[in-house]
Amino acid sequence: MANMRLSARADYALRAAIELAAAHDGHVTAEQLAQAQNIPGKFLETILTHLRRSNIVRSQRGPDGGFWLARPASEISLADIIRAIDGLLTGSGAGQAFKASGGAAMDGLNARKLDRDVAGLIDSVVVDLMKDKVIPQMLKMKP
Repeated sequence: MANMRLSARADYALRAAIELAAAHDGHVTAEQLAQAQNIPGKFLETILTHLRRSNIVRSQRGPDGGFWLARPASEISLADIIRAIDGLLTGSGAGQAFKASGGAAMDGLNARKLDRDVAGLIDSVVVDLMKDKVIPQMLKMKP
């Protein structure tokens, strides 16, 4: 099976969601997310806005403010995050990989069909499962 490529924005969004899923305090500040995942602050603000508008994260301002997942991590799929950031999955790294592998140019109807097909493959990949595998691997990689 070919590797799926994500846009930088989708990659950062996924890393932020995994970090939030692993948070023990329930909420994490944008600064903490940026530092933990080495994501540029302004870039992260835009990503968090998209995730909030897509009901993936919630936020609160003030001294006790921060970000947390809007629903259980087991209900948030990789496809949800990619759609929140990049729109249709066919416009994401997954769709670009399809085109690069010889896929024909698509009209709107075929793009939506491919979006459903790709979603069927990655909807089962949920943030809750990834946090248990990705966070420990990230911790091993830190100097």
